[in-house]
Amino acid sequence: MSGHSHYATIKRQKESNDAQKGQLFSKLAYEIAVATKVGKSGDIDTNYKLRVAVDRARAANMPKDNIERAITKALGTGGTFDEVTYEGYGPQGIAVIIEAATDNRNRTAQEIKNIFERGGGNLAGPGAVSFNFEPRGLITAKKESNPEEQMLKLIESGAEDMQEIEDEIEVYVAPSKLSDVRKKLEENGSKVTSFELIQKPKNLQTVSDVSEVKKILGFLDNLNDHPDVLKVFANLDIPEEVIKQIS
Repeated sequence: MSGHSHYATIKRQKESNDAQKGQLFSKLAYEIAVATKVGKSGDIDTNYKLRVAVDRARAANMPKDNIERAITKALGTGGTFDEVTYEGYGPQGIAVIIEAATDNRNRTAQEIKNIFERGGGNLAGPGAVSFNFEPRGLITAKKESNPEEQMLKLIESGAEDMQEIEDEIEVYVAPSKLSDVRKKLEENGSKVTSFELIQKPKNLQTVSDVSEVKKILGFLDNLNDHPDVLKVFANLDIPEEVIKQIS
């Protein structure tokens, strides 16, 4: 992966540079509400998805009142959210998984289908691309002066797999262990820069044409901007020299 950036890294860097705090808080509140509603519990000790959502909100300095309000509202409102996963192919045939929450499956499915078609891709059926992804917990930690020694500490803290990305190390763990391992890393002195539940691609697809990369990233941004979409995952891999040209 030296000299390349996969989509999860690109998206994370974009989000970290996003100054629109209000928009970020709205997305986090929605994530908390969905985790509460789908898990049918406001208890972070028994609902690990809610625990991760709350931890992410706290890490973004979201006010405690906002967090509690999102949970209370989700527990008290009528109706239900359906947690929905969409699969498809974007420009250049990249594999895409979308995690969404909706109170109207037909409406959301049609709108997601439209985004795919406008972007030069196509929405596919269940299982079309999910075989190339696996659910993981992802924690990124600031790289220390002695990465080899740091990696040994990370393994002792519960890391199952790791990958060096520029000045960070990506740590992969079982989804249900994300919060516990993150806490151990911080207790052992690691500086955690981000953490989330993801779908990790098993095989990446490299796209080197600048115009095609711009088209793909625009398509993925449109998916991310849809109000019902929680997360977007793709097996996109871009060489660093291309990243520099479009930055």
